[in-house]
Amino acid sequence: MDRDEQRTLLSKGSIEIKGRVAGSSNQALLVTVTLDGQSAQACYKAEAGERSLWDFSDGLWRREVAAYELDVVLATDLVPTTVARDDAPFGVGSLQWWVDDNLEDHYFTLRDNDEFFEWFAALAAFDVVANNADRKAGHVIFDGARCWAIDNGLCFHQSDKLRTVVWEYAGREIDPALLDRLETFAQGQTGELSDYLNPTELAIAQLRAQHLVDSGHCPMPDEERDWPPYPWPLI
Repeated sequence: MDRDEQRTLLSKGSIEIKGRVAGSSNQALLVTVTLDGQSAQACYKAEAGERSLWDFSDGLWRREVAAYELDVVLATDLVPTTVARDDAPFGVGSLQWWVDDNLEDHYFTLRDNDEFFEWFAALAAFDVVANNADRKAGHVIFDGARCWAIDNGLCFHQSDKLRTVVWEYAGREIDPALLDRLETFAQGQTGELSDYLNPTELAIAQLRAQHLVDSGHCPMPDEERDWPPYPWPLI
C-alpha cells in the first residue's frame, strides 16, 4: 500500500488486539486493522496505557502522531504512517503502521552504511526540530530494505530536551532542499501539527526549524546543560 492507502486503513479499519509488544515501556500493543477485505498490522499506543512522566503531560500518543505529521510536512520519509484513533479498544491513542524489522539492527549497526547517510542526516535535523528527548539506537529499525524512525512519543517539549545517539552529523551542512522545507515550516506551513501540539509547542518547533535554516548546520551537543545530550540506555 502507498502512504494514502495506509492512512485510510489505519484511520477507518476495525481493530483487533493481538498482544503486547515485548519490552515496551508503555503498553504498546500489536493489532490487526481490517477495512474492505484488506488487513495490516499496526502498533497501538493508548493513552490509558501510558505511565505518567514528571516532564511530559499525559497523551504521549499525540506526540507520536505529531512526529509523523512533521515528517509529512518536511517530506523526510522517516516515520511509519501514524494516525490518531478515538474509537480504539482501550480508548484514544495512536496507530502506527507495523514495520517488520530484523530485530538485530539499530543505529549503531547501520550508521556506517553509506547507503543510509542522507537518511540519517535528515533524521538528525528532524530530531532537532522535534526536540526528541529519547532517540535511542533501538528507535531506528531496518526492514531489510530501508530504515525507519519509531518511538517518537518524547518529542516537542517546550524546553530543550534533545537527547539522541545521532551525533555524527553535528556541525555538518544540512541539505539545501531540506533547508527550504524547514524554512517553509518555520514560516507557517505546519500541516496538521496544530491538531496534536499546543500553540507554544508548535511555535517553538518552528523556531528550532528557523535556527537550523539560519545556521545551515546541525547543532553540536550541548555538554554544559543540566541533562546529558544522550539517552539512557543508549540502545
